[in-house]
Amino acid sequence: MQSRYNLLQQKKKKWPYIVSGIIAGLLIGAMVVWVGMNDWNIDKSIEKLRNLTEVKQSAEVDQTEAPIIEEPIAEEPIQEIPIEEQPVVEEVDMSGANGYIGNELLPQEPTVVEGLVIASKKYPLPADYAPGESEEARAAFQEMAAEATLSGYELIAFSTYRSFDYQTKLYDRYVSNDGQAAADRYSARPGYSEHQTGLAFDIGELHFEQHFARESFGETEAGKWVAANAYKYGFIMRYPKGSEKITGYMYEPWHFRYVGKELSVQVYEANETLEEFLDL
Repeated sequence: MQSRYNLLQQKKKKWPYIVSGIIAGLLIGAMVVWVGMNDWNIDKSIEKLRNLTEVKQSAEVDQTEAPIIEEPIAEEPIQEIPIEEQPVVEEVDMSGANGYIGNELLPQEPTVVEGLVIASKKYPLPADYAPGESEEARAAFQEMAAEATLSGYELIAFSTYRSFDYQTKLYDRYVSNDGQAAADRYSARPGYSEHQTGLAFDIGELHFEQHFARESFGETEAGKWVAANAYKYGFIMRYPKGSEKITGYMYEPWHFRYVGKELSVQVYEANETLEEFLDL
């Protein structure tokens, strides 16, 4: 049997080992705890990082898919611009006695526009204006008449220059026969006649006097020829159909006014009356 001393000595020999074992156990336990806590923290960090990533991706998806809402632009109120009322231009009616209103007095000098002597209800001539028949106009008519014979028409100028006195007698006769209202539609009062300029030619066809100074002349072949060709020789139809309110006189297909070849072409091509073309 071992003695108590030996046992005690054996116990003493074992005690360092026990203490070392305890310490080692404590150290191992502490390490296990430390490692476990670190693993837990790492997991937490990874999870936190994963959550942040998901949140960021979600935000990016939201920014991509979410509609862009623009701020409404405040529109400035539209200011209504007041429309200026256009002046109403009243149609001037020169027909009949209307054209003489305001033009009752004869002037001291004739009205000349672009080198042309004007005679109308609006622009009368002096009572003593007496140039006689224009030689230039007569020469132009002779040229036209010669050309017309090639087409079988014998043209004649049955009335050209008329003096103030002669127009007075003629107008009075018309008034006596038809009344002043009717006479003012087809005959000029003394001082207002274009014939007084010596540049107006009443044209007809020889041997067809029944059409002289008649609208029917415009329906004849000779009348149609003159209407279509007179401008080539410096003449224009002075009172065309449908222009009575402008010219002051009814349709006169026999009455032509010499204005010169250059101007006659322009007026003819414009298809206007002299009043319209010269803005008289």
